[in-house]
Amino acid sequence: MGINMELMRRKLASLRGEGTRDKGNSVWFKPDEGDTDIRIVPANDGDPLKEMFFHYNVGNHKGGILCPKRNFGENCPICEFASSLWREGVDNNDEESKKLAKSLFVRTRYFSPVVIRGREDEGIKVYGYGKTAYELLLGYILDPEYGDITDADEGTDITLTYTKPTKPGAYPQTSLKMRRNTSTLLDDPEAIPALLDRMPDFDSLWERLSPAQVDAILDEQLSSDGSAESRSSETAKYGPANGKSDVDRAFDELMTG
Repeated sequence: MGINMELMRRKLASLRGEGTRDKGNSVWFKPDEGDTDIRIVPANDGDPLKEMFFHYNVGNHKGGILCPKRNFGENCPICEFASSLWREGVDNNDEESKKLAKSLFVRTRYFSPVVIRGREDEGIKVYGYGKTAYELLLGYILDPEYGDITDADEGTDITLTYTKPTKPGAYPQTSLKMRRNTSTLLDDPEAIPALLDRMPDFDSLWERLSPAQVDAILDEQLSSDGSAESRSSETAKYGPANGKSDVDRAFDELMTG
């Protein structure tokens, strides 16, 4: 029996840190370079374009920390600290404080349940994308020419083109193009209900931390990274100025320069 060259390529990619995910078992869809046809499937709650809010650059949570305030309406220690830090930077013309505050401000990510054409047997995956793709998809859905692109009987596939960055520090490029013809979600209509029954549980994809847990993570980072002696001293230093410390105000100032 000859050598399985495809297996050898996967081994080499694994060594290089490329394509190490098991596509069949992972719930996440990460596009390969080039074109991939996908189909956004109907969500159980009627919202296939889900918004989630994260804080990055805090602790060892590489995938980000869910913002308690923006996601769940709870108190968020990171929002409060970032807002106060931004105010301090504005009041004292301290660019370092403003830079740190911006790195802690909440970021929005968008997610949709999708089926990858040619890999329907893997079930529904979760595709994460940014604001540009989100606005494009919203535009398609609200365009009467397309309408409900997720419809299981007469929805529309999307061709996703992914281009890896060619220069250090550059970002990958993603474009989405809607197919002109409608199609069924699966060739076998009777298999569609079973597919949709296996919808990933979005509520379980990320760990939900309580405000107290988030506060402890922030406190640990501030105490260990040399940026502050302790959370209490930082809170005192960057306390509310003139009673104005809400996150929305800080975002307004950030956006208006």
